[in-house]
Amino acid sequence: MLKSFDIFSIKSEEEFNSLAIQIFLYQYKNNIPYRTFVDLLSIDCNKILNYRQIPFLPIEFFKTNTIVDKNFSPNLYFQSSGTTSENLSKHYIANEDIYKQSILHSFSIFFGDPSEYIYLGLLPSYLERNNSSLIYMVNYLMEQSGKVENGYYLHNFDDLHVIINRLEKENKKVILFGVSYALLDFANSHPQQLRNTIIIETGGMKGRKKEMTKDELLAELKNSFQTDKIYSEYSMTELLSQAYSLSNNVYKCPPWMKILIRDVDDPFEYVETNRSGGVNIIDLANIHSCSFISTQDIGKDEGKDGFKILGRMDNSDIRGCSLLLL
Repeated sequence: MLKSFDIFSIKSEEEFNSLAIQIFLYQYKNNIPYRTFVDLLSIDCNKILNYRQIPFLPIEFFKTNTIVDKNFSPNLYFQSSGTTSENLSKHYIANEDIYKQSILHSFSIFFGDPSEYIYLGLLPSYLERNNSSLIYMVNYLMEQSGKVENGYYLHNFDDLHVIINRLEKENKKVILFGVSYALLDFANSHPQQLRNTIIIETGGMKGRKKEMTKDELLAELKNSFQTDKIYSEYSMTELLSQAYSLSNNVYKCPPWMKILIRDVDDPFEYVETNRSGGVNIIDLANIHSCSFISTQDIGKDEGKDGFKILGRMDNSDIRGCSLLLL
């Protein structure tokens, strides 16, 4: 059995590569849907020497299969958003402690000690459904903080404005996690200057507002809140780790997570730095599900500076990935 805490001690490319291959071999042995997928590709696991050679499971498999270590039968799962008529992704969690460690280690890397902050949540679309990994994360950060001011706000913008205004006057350190469309509504109805409040937008514009780029969104929020930085969090139901953007819409990963940009016409090839393509994610915290996921996001590798998320693929873009589902 792998030691889960090893992933949070990675300090080099060599250590990441070694653990990635160990986890791949473990998941090939113990995750039946993933093993079936790898076998269909006729891949010799013994010839994989670098994480870039590892096959990435299309994210759609989380909608049609139970992607979990055969040694576990977990009751806890996170579920993607959508209507009841849709086939939603489910990510079964065999070890909650790994997710908690990932939340704390990643947050500490980017923001410092989580106990120093007051956490406010403007996450209506997530609060209104069960099994949200984002709500679990924010709840856990609130637990570490233990501040009486911690809390969620649905559509009561007046109350949110009052508490932020009070905490600003008291020079308290505040983090407001917000879904994009709700942050825009709040910014338009209650513009104010923020000096001590960090805003972390978590995405979530689809079908809610007129189409706008992430840069346009961030610019509007910066203007309304008179701040030079709006932060962003990048994760998803199928992951147990989070990447954060601290400025310029460029995300950075914690040491146990990597983003690779694949060619949209050939899912087994990667594009050069500064070219766009499909986003492949390695999340070594997914020890008991699948750490190697091919998503439907479009992104660009910015080199050592990080990566950008440019949008989502349409049906024509994912034709290469669709072949892998046959």
